[in-house]
Amino acid sequence: MANDKSNQIIDDMAQLGVDIIVYCEKAGLPRSVVDQVSRSATSIGANFAEAQDASSKKDFINKIYIAKKEAFETRYWLLVMSKLKPSKSIDNFRDRTQGFLMMLQKIINSSRK
Repeated sequence: MANDKSNQIIDDMAQLGVDIIVYCEKAGLPRSVVDQVSRSATSIGANFAEAQDASSKKDFINKIYIAKKEAFETRYWLLVMSKLKPSKSIDNFRDRTQGFLMMLQKIINSSRK
């Protein structure tokens, strides 16, 4: 079950997804890129949230690992976006995504011990 810290992380991940979607709507980026980054960015938090109600430790680690993979994909699409339309907002999204990547890896490492 999710605790207060997990709930805050879920909220932060959801906010990243929302911020990316709102930015994309205004930026006039290609629909294919917008669709991909929207899906991957929102999937980070969705998988992290699912992990909070995992049926086992193995299931928990698997969901966290999927969230990490989605964060890697999001980082890639943000790179594509920055090449199409460089922006400080995209740099901020990349920094936030990198923070989630580091946190998710730390969770994976500590869960495997």
